[in-house]
Amino acid sequence: EVEETGSTFAENARLKAVALASATGCWALADDSGLSVHALGGAPGVHSARYASSDTARIARLLQELEGATDRSAEFSAALAVADPSGSVRLEVEGRCAGVILPTQRGSGGFGYDPVFVPAGEDATVAELGDGWKRMNSHRARAAAALAAAVG
Repeated sequence: EVEETGSTFAENARLKAVALASATGCWALADDSGLSVHALGGAPGVHSARYASSDTARIARLLQELEGATDRSAEFSAALAVADPSGSVRLEVEGRCAGVILPTQRGSGGFGYDPVFVPAGEDATVAELGDGWKRMNSHRARAAAALAAAVG
């Protein structure tokens, strides 16, 4: 377990990659990801997974904190960091997916905040769009594509 003490997704990914590479003497790829909501000053941000004790509770807290908000814009972010066997970070990339938070949940697929997040350009939540959409368009997919492009 690596303590996620960074203030950004990139910092946390870096911490994890360095710790794993240093402990194993092998190349390491690590990530950190989450949801940032404009009206909440970027929260839950790096605390997305720790915002509450379960997906249901996290969504409930998010919707409660957004009650009355007119700006419901948000983005999912995924940061990837690659460290070499000595623990030096050799590559960092990030992927983002902008959208809005709905006032109620829709869809039964996915996990986390998927039932309340509608990506820009879509009419459905990530939970409704499904795994195929996520594999091609999510913040993680975009980070993976950036990593693939960086390594050629």
